[in-house]
Amino acid sequence: MESTYRPRKKRKGSRMTTSEYLQTPETVLPRELAFGVLRVAESPVVRHQRVVRDLTIALTSFARDRRLGEVLPAPMDVILDHEHDLVVQPDLLFVSSEGEDIVGDRIFGAPDLVVEVLSPHPRIGKLDERLEWFAQYGVRECWLVDIVRREMTVLTFESGAIATRTVVQPDTPVPSTVLTGFPTSPVGLFGWPWRH
Repeated sequence: MESTYRPRKKRKGSRMTTSEYLQTPETVLPRELAFGVLRVAESPVVRHQRVVRDLTIALTSFARDRRLGEVLPAPMDVILDHEHDLVVQPDLLFVSSEGEDIVGDRIFGAPDLVVEVLSPHPRIGKLDERLEWFAQYGVRECWLVDIVRREMTVLTFESGAIATRTVVQPDTPVPSTVLTGFPTSPVGLFGWPWRH
């Protein structure tokens, strides 16, 4: 899918290309390449990683049992736009069996589903910016898990924009259009004492 999205102009001299980024040493620190600008964050807090762990286990089990595709946690480079130097690392991603050709040493294209776990302080960039990229480059769905508000939201994307935004009820199965029939609710996933 070719995107019509074009990056904002950046100052010359401080740009890193996608090829240069892919040659940097491996690291477990969260990072991204935002149209040539390298952004690196500190490692996440324990609460954040517990949510990523629990989601990874639940989604992997569901997808594997049904042979739907592959679930991968961060850090995993997702190259959304090689030419314009845009590489992101969602907290979790799912690539369907139909889209498995984008899976190599990295993910070369848009996953079907991404998950972003929202910490008290944003770790890399701005959420709205990342959602815009996901929409423009062909991600189908995004789950947002807010660990402070203990709230989960499912976004779907169509035609380069957010199509729907659903706040998931604590005891209701996550209404995914990508992982249809996913049976687990936010309470079942995280065991949080949710707000009423």
